[in-house]
Amino acid sequence: MGDFHQGGTITTLHNLTKRSVEALETELMQFKQSRPMVLVLPCLYSELATEALANIVKELAKVSYLEEIVIGLDRANQREFEHALEYFSKLPQPHRILWNDGPRLQAVDQSLAQQGLAPTEMGKGRNVWYCYGYVLASGRAESVALHDCDIKTYDRSLLARLIYPVANPSFHYEFCKGYYARVSKDKIGGRVSRLFVTPMLRALKQVLGQHSYLDYLDSFRYPLAGECSLRVDVIRDLRIPSDWGLEIGVLSEMERNYAINHLCQVDIADIYDHKHQALSADDAAKGLSKMSIDIAKALFRKLATYGEVFSSEKFRTLKATYYRLALDCVESYRNDALINGLSYDLHEEEQAVELFAKNLMIAGAYFLENPMDSPFIFSWNRIESAIPDILQKLRAAVEADYNAFVR
Repeated sequence: MGDFHQGGTITTLHNLTKRSVEALETELMQFKQSRPMVLVLPCLYSELATEALANIVKELAKVSYLEEIVIGLDRANQREFEHALEYFSKLPQPHRILWNDGPRLQAVDQSLAQQGLAPTEMGKGRNVWYCYGYVLASGRAESVALHDCDIKTYDRSLLARLIYPVANPSFHYEFCKGYYARVSKDKIGGRVSRLFVTPMLRALKQVLGQHSYLDYLDSFRYPLAGECSLRVDVIRDLRIPSDWGLEIGVLSEMERNYAINHLCQVDIADIYDHKHQALSADDAAKGLSKMSIDIAKALFRKLATYGEVFSSEKFRTLKATYYRLALDCVESYRNDALINGLSYDLHEEEQAVELFAKNLMIAGAYFLENPMDSPFIFSWNRIESAIPDILQKLRAAVEADYNAFVR
């Protein structure tokens, strides 16, 4: 049972009564008259072979309030794209697949690259950015939800609760972040959020002093959740990070562009499990190791815009402060696991903290050595200013791909 506590600066919408999904969907059917809704699904072709995505499609087939589903497909050749068209044809809603590796969308990308405006790094950020561009081009949506395709415990109530805050015309929220307990089977998950982000934010407060931005981020119960919803007008001025700093970067953009009372977070699931990333302790370019580095860089870049001055000495102090706070978190989570009858590998958790502490210094050194680094993809407002018909070209490419292969 969720509690009603409002902690921090962000409004929290709890799951207090276990309201039925049917009741939520009845209201959403009413909301769609004034705030039509679209779902964005960034997807790897390999995920079509998973039970997780098969269940997501099965659940989405029961949803009647969506105007459209937009699927961003990465790492697919022509045969695989045709398979994806067949795979998603089970969806009764209007839907389109962005074949990001196909020649038509590659041509759109190349036209952006010629003006230095194309995303430079492959990954979820680029996928989401193009999907958002298509949402703008199609003009179907007033409210947009986004979630991943690897959720093993998915049911359609997750989507209903996620999109409700930005779909309800009586609410004034522009952006909503989903959260949930990262407990799967017999253990606690969410290592990067638990053991890196939270103690990192609190270490930054100790080293830099109280800061409204740090308080803001620390108010989110699960800042690295891949699930969010937003009003369509948010997309035009949104700069999306192209690396693993995506979730922190989007939260930072929301803090920059909107008043706090236009942002919220919502409890979307009692249980949540998805594909787990490896720690990759031996390779800083992969897995949770790379994720922690990218997140740290995103935080340092954002704090620099507030006038914070970083140095090697400050990063060493930050590392020591983080390490102590993170070890305290390990003890807290160990006790929480034991009282709930969950397994807890103390050695593994402390190894993760040691890796994250090392990566904090790697991120700090990178930040100092690359003062001109800018991983953000340009906003669609900027893109349209440079190429006024770019959205029409994007939509035409997607439609041409669809018509070429759908019989």
